[in-house]
Amino acid sequence: MDTLKKNWFSESCELWPGSTFSFEVKEVLHDERSDFQLIQVYDTPSLGRVLVLDGIIQCTQKDEFSYQEMISFLPLCCHRNPEKVLIVGGGDGGVARDVAKHPQVKEIVQVEIDAKVIEVSKKYLPFMAVGFESKKLTLHVGDGFEFMKNHSKEFDVIITDSSDPVGPAVNLFQENYFALMKSALKPNGIVCSQAGTYWDSMELVKNTLRFCKNQFPVAAYASTSVPTYPCGQIGFVIGSLDANVDLKNPVSRFTLEQIKNMDLKYYNTDIHKAAFALPAFVSYEIDA
Repeated sequence: MDTLKKNWFSESCELWPGSTFSFEVKEVLHDERSDFQLIQVYDTPSLGRVLVLDGIIQCTQKDEFSYQEMISFLPLCCHRNPEKVLIVGGGDGGVARDVAKHPQVKEIVQVEIDAKVIEVSKKYLPFMAVGFESKKLTLHVGDGFEFMKNHSKEFDVIITDSSDPVGPAVNLFQENYFALMKSALKPNGIVCSQAGTYWDSMELVKNTLRFCKNQFPVAAYASTSVPTYPCGQIGFVIGSLDANVDLKNPVSRFTLEQIKNMDLKYYNTDIHKAAFALPAFVSYEIDA
């Protein structure tokens, strides 16, 4: 399907049938199929630069910080000492950029399967790919599943920055993946994974949270606003091996001045607490 017509890109996906999100394109900066997916980068008048994988928007310069900061700081701020962090996916560098900002993080290991996404992001998305320049980071190109099989009880926090559950990313939304992450965590470790939108993908949200709850004594779904994602909302499942942790109340709290010095644009302690407040119709479904 030709998604670019008369200088307008339209996103459509089987996960949200019957609706699209469109934006005007100023210039096609990159269009290439890697061994894993179609990688496109657009320059736009309203959103800045946009990364699209297999026809689905992954991030835009205008609002990417909301997603990157929340998937990073929600789990980091719930852990008492998140010194060693594993990132699975995140080939644009945005999560690595924000994880490196947390003052307690000493070591970041990242596993991204598609080297081309890293290469393209470094060239066209430097505002995110700056994350790859952190001295805390060790980057591996390969399969996250295989990597974790060989790294048991090693990480304080594991963050999965995956694309939507179509194609190869489907495996990152299954219970065996949560079990694998559990085995790679140190005692009291925490995981955080992209978990879809409750507006169009309620079954995905319910199933992903259920898989997480089956493996972790404490688990919850949190939400953030990203205007260029389907329905403008995206969520995360967070699980902790520490049965006494309160995910809604972070142990790491930063003043507004500290937040500003870390160059955070979205996350703060109030936003952290609010992320777990869900509409009634969602609570009926996931608490049932």
